[in-house]
Amino acid sequence: MRNSRLVSFIIFLSVVLLCAMSLVASAAEVPRITTDDLNLRLADADLVVLDVRSNPDWRQSATKIVGSERVNPGAANQWASHYSKEKDIVLYCA
Repeated sequence: MRNSRLVSFIIFLSVVLLCAMSLVASAAEVPRITTDDLNLRLADADLVVLDVRSNPDWRQSATKIVGSERVNPGAANQWASHYSKEKDIVLYCA
């Protein structure tokens, strides 16, 4: 009985690690923009800047990108479809 629990735990842990590794690989494929490049594009009508910081971080910050929109990072499935796929979308959290 104890061995079957151990085997089950090892299988579970393996699945979790595989999932985590696939997320890291996906994140590495996301294009990044430098602050200088972003500053040059802020007036671009085809650019959407979304602030995805947590509520406490957002409230406590004195620095916010002018024209950015605050969205809840935990609710991306609710707001993601509101933005045109034709636009460049920048998410920032710091």
